Amino acid sequence: MNPSNSSIFLFKRLRFILVETSRAGNIGAAARAMKTMGFSDLVLVNPRFADALQDAEAVAFASGAQDVLAGARIVGSIEEALSGCHFVAAVSARLREFSPPVVTPRALAGQLAASDQQAALLFGNERFGLPNEAVEKCNVLINIPANPEYSSLNLAQAVQVLAYECRMATLGDEAAPGGIGFRGDAADVTQIDGMFTHLERALVEIGFLDPASPKKLMPRLKRLFARTQLETEEVNILRGIARHILEKK
Repeated sequence: MNPSNSSIFLFKRLRFILVETSRAGNIGAAARAMKTMGFSDLVLVNPRFADALQDAEAVAFASGAQDVLAGARIVGSIEEALSGCHFVAAVSARLREFSPPVVTPRALAGQLAASDQQAALLFGNERFGLPNEAVEKCNVLINIPANPEYSSLNLAQAVQVLAYECRMATLGDEAAPGGIGFRGDAADVTQIDGMFTHLERALVEIGFLDPASPKKLMPRLKRLFARTQLETEEVNILRGIARHILEKK
């Protein structure tokens, strides 16, 4: 999947808004969750303590995302926080009788990635959530599918879920981290066929395969290795094993 320029721009046009947050640590942790997924636009609406962005707990919980905190804005109303936004999604564990349409984080992320609108995600207070009048201003209500017997999510965890889904919808397969793990060159058909010929000779030599009655052994081995997507180095290892068997015999 090759993401379009408009979908990549989601990292710049998606705003995370925290409303009346009670704990400084949650603000810092939310900033960290955003940064790990590539987002940075953070707005606080009336946080319930002074110096929310400089609070020691917020800085500690940001753990390397202090730049997101430094770039965040504090505003006095939800209306001010939503200035310039064309699409708004409220995040709530509590469904409302007169709420906007309810969608999952994955469905929302796909919608946002396919759009070019300035969008916002609205997160409420840790204890009380979002007021009904705030939810009614939104285009959709996000409900994170969770264990119905215990569906409580920490604020920063909810931010992480939404940020992750938006990143995956934006980048798709490109979201896989580079430089982590090892991936060698894929073996070509000629290399694999030569390996099977070599392996078959070795199996005959040690009496494991009867050439007069081979049955389905080699086709099954080919099927087994086909599922592994053999790399050149792995083919060479298997041929080395076969060569060693033949030399010993």
